[in-house]
Amino acid sequence: MKKSAVAMRHLAFEDLGILEPLLRAHGYATTLRDAGLDALDDPSAREADLLIVLGGPIGVYDQEDYPFLADEIRLIEHRAARQKPVLGICLGAQLIAQALGARVYPSGKTRIGFAPIELTAAGRNSALAPLAKHPEVLHWHGDTFDLPDGADRLARTEEIATQAFAFPGGVLGLQFHLEANLGRLDQWLIGHTLELRQKAGLSPRELRKDSIRLRSTVETTGHAVFEAYLNALNR
Repeated sequence: MKKSAVAMRHLAFEDLGILEPLLRAHGYATTLRDAGLDALDDPSAREADLLIVLGGPIGVYDQEDYPFLADEIRLIEHRAARQKPVLGICLGAQLIAQALGARVYPSGKTRIGFAPIELTAAGRNSALAPLAKHPEVLHWHGDTFDLPDGADRLARTEEIATQAFAFPGGVLGLQFHLEANLGRLDQWLIGHTLELRQKAGLSPRELRKDSIRLRSTVETTGHAVFEAYLNALNR
C-alpha cells in the first residue's frame, strides 16, 4: 500500500521541485493543496504519512489578510502533538515554528541568493549531514523565528541564528530552499521580480548565473538530504 503525502503550496512555481520524484521513489502518493483554494486542515491532511508545507511570500503574522494560515498552523499543531512528520520549507518552517509556540518576525533584511549555512553538532548528525561538505544553499526569505522549545537547532548563518531545526516525530523546518529545481529558476525570477528589484536590489542575471554554476552541487546535496530524511521516516 502506498504511503500518503500532502503538500501545501502557496505559489504555483514554489512546488515540490526535486523532492517530487524522491517521494514517488519512496512509495508516496502525493496530493497537492493550493492555499486559498483548497481545504488545508481536514482528516486526510491530519492523518497523512507526511505533510509538506512549502514556501511563499507572505508572513506567518499576516493571518488577518490570509486566514488560511490559521488552518495550516492548526494542522501542524495537531500533527506535532501526535508526533506525525511535517517537513516545512521557508514559510513552511516559519509556520511550524509558530505552531510550536515560537516567535516569528521580520529579520530586517531580505536575503535572496546562494550562500553557505553552518551546521551545528546536531545538524552534522541529522539528515542535513551532506551540507557539511557542500554548504551552499538557496536563500529566499525576509522573516526569521526563535528556536521552538524542545527543538534542536541544526543550522545557522552569521545573521540568522536558526536556519534549520528538528522536532520529535519527524518534524523538520528548513529556512532555505533545498527543494528548488534550479533548472526552473526563471519562474522564481519572474514571479518575484518586484521583490528582487524593490527589496533586495538584486539582478536576475546574477542569480541565474549563480544557479547555472551551482546547480549540480546544490541539487545533488538537496537530493541527499531529502533521501536521508525520508529514509529516517521509514525506519
